[in-house]
Amino acid sequence: MSFHIEAKPGDIAEIVLLPGDPRRAKYIAETYLEDAFCYNQVRNIWGYTGMYKGKRISVQGTGMGMPSMSIYATELVNEYGAKYVMRVGSSGSLHPDVKKMDIVLAMGACTNSNLFSHIFRQYSYAPLADFELLKTVYELGVKQGKPISAGLVCTDDHFYDSDEEMQHVLAKHQVLACDNETAALYMVAARYGAKALSILTVTDQMLTGETITPEERETKLNDMIELALETALLL
Repeated sequence: MSFHIEAKPGDIAEIVLLPGDPRRAKYIAETYLEDAFCYNQVRNIWGYTGMYKGKRISVQGTGMGMPSMSIYATELVNEYGAKYVMRVGSSGSLHPDVKKMDIVLAMGACTNSNLFSHIFRQYSYAPLADFELLKTVYELGVKQGKPISAGLVCTDDHFYDSDEEMQHVLAKHQVLACDNETAALYMVAARYGAKALSILTVTDQMLTGETITPEERETKLNDMIELALETALLL
């Protein structure tokens, strides 16, 4: 048992999917996993373990933002032995070619957060996905015909009051999308030796203003979820 996860030893699988929304964790467990059980209800950030086509998989909500992600990722990897951690989350597209409901694989993540400065001081840390995991997911997504891109994302400390001028700067430098967690996940995975990847669905097209509803964010991201689950079978 850790500070924020009440699981017993052995409750959590080596492969963990990480939705930000704990209701999405519940949805994934109830929709896709067999013999699923809930191992965590602390702070209503639910976690589940079950079987997917014979593979043992856990799904753990992380909440929103880099501090929350860093807490759950650290405890999962450092306390419970998770080896593969895949974020399955929402994002906002900054690129005209990346449409609503497209899938973005985060090769790396820049950030405007001060979280890294407390660790790396004057250095600008560039957190990256695990290459083999990225390659596996990308090739599987292409094979399945999913609308998928791989590239740089920005992990933003802000959700509202976005800087439109900065969005154009980021887009000019080929940043495909923004989220609120990826950079923290990649930093924690690097620090503790896990393999990490963020698989993101575009729920908001920042250039056109297109968006999806809160209900759709919970239950309509199946392409991304199924891609992560099918990838788990190859690990």
